[in-house]
Amino acid sequence: MYTVYVLRSATTGRRYVGQTENLDRRLHEHQSGLAGYTKGRGPWLLLHREEYPTRREAMQRERFLKSGVGREWLKRELDGRAGPPEAD
Repeated sequence: MYTVYVLRSATTGRRYVGQTENLDRRLHEHQSGLAGYTKGRGPWLLLHREEYPTRREAMQRERFLKSGVGREWLKRELDGRAGPPEAD
């Protein structure tokens, strides 16, 4: 199974969307500063996750969530969840 996930920085409010086959390992990489984009911007809060049977489906969903329409969907869907307001 592949997981598409959404994180929010507890310090900056910025959002990160990614996909992985091992969510626990990937979250550890984000929290430990081992992932390039999120390095130095944590700690990170897991706001949302979705499971997909194939990498292709997960990548399609990740691509959608990073699009303009997908970002708007995330704002509506995740409004009021943990973390400071988002910085766009």
